Amino acid sequence: MIHAHDTIVALATGGTGALSVIRISGPKALELTQSHVFKNLRNIPSHTTHFGLFRNAEGEPIDEVLIAYFEKGKSFTAEETIEISCHGSSYIQQEILQAYVLSGARLATPGEFTQRAFANGKMDLSQAEAVADLIASQTQQAHAIALNQLRGTFSHALSELREKLIEFASLIELELDFGEEDVAFADRSALTTLVTDVLSKIHRLIASFAFGNAMKEGVPVAIVGAPNAGKSSLLNYLLGEERAIVSAIPGTTRDVIEEVLNIDGIPFRLMDTAGIRDTDETIEAMGVARAQEKIERARIVLVLSDANNPQQFNQDKGWVDEMRTKFPEKRVLWVANKTDLTKASGAEDASLSAITGEGIEALKTLLSAGIKQDFDVNQETIVSNVRHLEALEQTKVALQAALNGITQNLPADLVAMDIRSAMRSLGNITGEIEMDTDILGAIFSRFCIGK
Repeated sequence: MIHAHDTIVALATGGTGALSVIRISGPKALELTQSHVFKNLRNIPSHTTHFGLFRNAEGEPIDEVLIAYFEKGKSFTAEETIEISCHGSSYIQQEILQAYVLSGARLATPGEFTQRAFANGKMDLSQAEAVADLIASQTQQAHAIALNQLRGTFSHALSELREKLIEFASLIELELDFGEEDVAFADRSALTTLVTDVLSKIHRLIASFAFGNAMKEGVPVAIVGAPNAGKSSLLNYLLGEERAIVSAIPGTTRDVIEEVLNIDGIPFRLMDTAGIRDTDETIEAMGVARAQEKIERARIVLVLSDANNPQQFNQDKGWVDEMRTKFPEKRVLWVANKTDLTKASGAEDASLSAITGEGIEALKTLLSAGIKQDFDVNQETIVSNVRHLEALEQTKVALQAALNGITQNLPADLVAMDIRSAMRSLGNITGEIEMDTDILGAIFSRFCIGK
């Protein structure tokens, strides 16, 4: 980390409010604070709060503040830390920050406080990343996943897996040391069982990513269909407000309208698109093109059909089959609308009325069930970070190669290489191995300033 021994300062609270918190961390945090409040703070106990009048470099009063002190080794960053609680005026905030900078501190970069906590051993890398996820969490499920990771449940699970691999590697290494004596320290069937067990846990963690990432980023759902299928009416009913204009005139929706709907703690990003049809009207054609783009990006494509229009309904069935073949990785749901006017055929995944609300709750259940599967944030570790997923995928590949090596009775040194590769990949997640500074910089640059 560049200038790791500087004393840094930043605003730790955002927006305008009654109060603000300014955080100072580094070897001169207490000394610089004392120079601005004109009080002897040298012998105060850690984790205590003190009242003072904060002054600028010229001795002019800025604000009455509360000073919270955390001694080295007992703070978030493991460095000497001060947190100043002042009034929420942006002028007061800037005056206090400027006073610290003029007296020798520097403004912190995004995520620098958390990066120092990681560098000083207060948390591992996966826990540090959980700080940003916790701040960004918008639902109960996303909050639970981030909090569990911050508390070390993910780190503990990975540590157990690495311990098993270390045991495996040690037995293989012993065989290499005594290779000339033709001594076997590792029972091949036991090693196969061990690697198979670790692989099954890795597979489960990888499988949880779809759920965890949905909690973190939201699930993009493209609502598509022919003009007048009732897409805007469905969006309005789901949201409980008149968000989209509803008209009997085909082609009313010209652009994509996007809103978030929380279903069972899962944020779904609903996208009401223009009715898809051939058109010579320029603006409508642009809307149709954007609808096609949203289909490409969506995780769930909800094809809405007018059950009161048999000809269009049958055409939509062919379109649904085509989309399922073209996008096997997406969940394509065929939903019949306007069942208040006529019965649905029964071939679709769900049927509803966007006017009366009949079938809406069943649709919500259908949407959430496909995301939740059998994962429970309170009972197991959920992966939500793309970097973690990539490392787990690399671990899986290395372990599968090791398993193949054991079953094919390959030389122990080749198997040991694969095991060491798997251990490195797991270590990348928690930062237990030395990481490239550019990678660390990219990770912490996503944090807000003051954290």
